[in-house]
Amino acid sequence: MASRPPPRRRPRPPEASSAAPAKPPRAPGPRRPTPPLDDGPNAVWLFGHHAVAAALANPARRCLALLTTVEAEANLRAEPLLADLDPARWPEVSRVERADLDRQLPPGTVHQGLALKVRPLPARALDEVAELAAAAEAARPGANLPVVVLDQVSDPRNLGAILRATAAFGGLAVIVQDRHSPGESGVLAKAASGTLETVPLIRAANLAQALEGLKKHGFWVAGLDARGPVALASAGLSGRLALVLGAEGAGLRRRVAETCDHLVKLPISPRVESLNVATAAAVALYELARETP
Repeated sequence: MASRPPPRRRPRPPEASSAAPAKPPRAPGPRRPTPPLDDGPNAVWLFGHHAVAAALANPARRCLALLTTVEAEANLRAEPLLADLDPARWPEVSRVERADLDRQLPPGTVHQGLALKVRPLPARALDEVAELAAAAEAARPGANLPVVVLDQVSDPRNLGAILRATAAFGGLAVIVQDRHSPGESGVLAKAASGTLETVPLIRAANLAQALEGLKKHGFWVAGLDARGPVALASAGLSGRLALVLGAEGAGLRRRVAETCDHLVKLPISPRVESLNVATAAAVALYELARETP
């Protein structure tokens, strides 16, 4: 009797490894920058080419740290305003990517690859306006010398635009109420396009008292008011002038309006109710500059 062949065994599948398969290495994400200096809450981040360049060029401004892309740094160092800058004025520089600044600064910030950490500017005194006026009279005999006074204008972009218009049309300074007005910020400096560093920004505790102080220094005080009896161009104002503008909607407060020597208006089309305060300031400053002999 023939013997039966032994049964064939199926090959056993290889045992699964208990170790999890190795994960592919994760691509490095963008680096989050840390400001090179941590100087506490009393500091401001300025951004944008003009604001940063003007701050570096201003000897009264203490600059703490600069975050910049390679391209933006090259443009900044080629800026004519900084051609003779003392190398000691340059703060510590950290080179970063544009995406780093996008995260470091508020959403939507147009930083142009630059962010500069600074201390706020030293406070300016109201009495400085008289010194500025005397110097301007010596340099520009017969010129109109306006000072812009803002009554509770709270938008930093408006204040920045007014600083810029003041510089453009030969104004001496901008005076704001200490309360109900924006402090220094990157938004304000960007809107001012460098003029935050060149136009004195003076803060007064009491605006009506500040206007009385300007009168003692020979300034006529004219308040812009849509209900004013005469147009600015017809008011015959000249020399030292304090041009007072109120917040949009509310306009001049009663006591501030009563302190003015004149209430004047800018004639506008009936198709619009009013002008933005920064636009009104620019138009009024242009009119005063145009009348300068």
